[in-house]
Amino acid sequence: MNGSYQAINNGQLGLAALLMSVNVGLSLLLRLGLARSQIIASGRMVLQLLLIGYVLEWLFAQNHPGLIAAIALAMTVIAGISAVGRTKRKFIGIYWNSILSILVAAALVSQISLLGIIQIRPWYDPQYLIPILGMILGNILNGISLGMDRFIEGLVTQQSQIEMLLAHGATRWEASHRQIQDAVRTGMIPITNSMMVMGVVSLPGMMTGQILAGANPIDAVRYQIVIVFMIAAATALGTLLVVLLAFRQLLSPNHRLRLDRVPD
Repeated sequence: MNGSYQAINNGQLGLAALLMSVNVGLSLLLRLGLARSQIIASGRMVLQLLLIGYVLEWLFAQNHPGLIAAIALAMTVIAGISAVGRTKRKFIGIYWNSILSILVAAALVSQISLLGIIQIRPWYDPQYLIPILGMILGNILNGISLGMDRFIEGLVTQQSQIEMLLAHGATRWEASHRQIQDAVRTGMIPITNSMMVMGVVSLPGMMTGQILAGANPIDAVRYQIVIVFMIAAATALGTLLVVLLAFRQLLSPNHRLRLDRVPD
């Protein structure tokens, strides 16, 4: 069962933009102070999406693995920087930790899935690699920012307890493993909650897009299931890696808590 694809022209986009008058009108009516930010956000979103649309159209016509890999790497670096930007406390090296964790998790999971599960050849086919990588990165950076924030905050708020354990002979792992567990759990909560209601309360964007483009609903569902499992695995791996890297920097090999590396 394949339906026809219904294209949207610029006039229809303009009509859709009128829907934002609901947000702006409510802000003005209730004096929420959000009218200007809503207008700016809408304009930025349109410009950014149109720009990426033209970039992707050009990119899909290319067949150069080096160029596609460079774009994928740039996306990963931006995701790593964005993840750190969401954390309240930072330490020296946190940006490298974030970028490395996202790079390892995204590269490992995406390539295993593209080559072994979906079986895309070549591996750098931008029609599959770039959209799937984008979905993975968006979720990894969320998990990483939550995990890092929770771990550092846990070390700060429970400093006296951790230092007491270290003073009584506990290793750095024994003194902080509860904070590590809590941080990794926190990073995995959003995707877990999303999976709980997927298909019942919400219809995922990728599946909906495929159906609107005329794909068979069952085929769209299969793709969505694969994507969600990819996102869940990459998020768990990325969160674990970034928390372990933070652990190595904030608890020294001689079993000392180094909160002096976390500026107030």
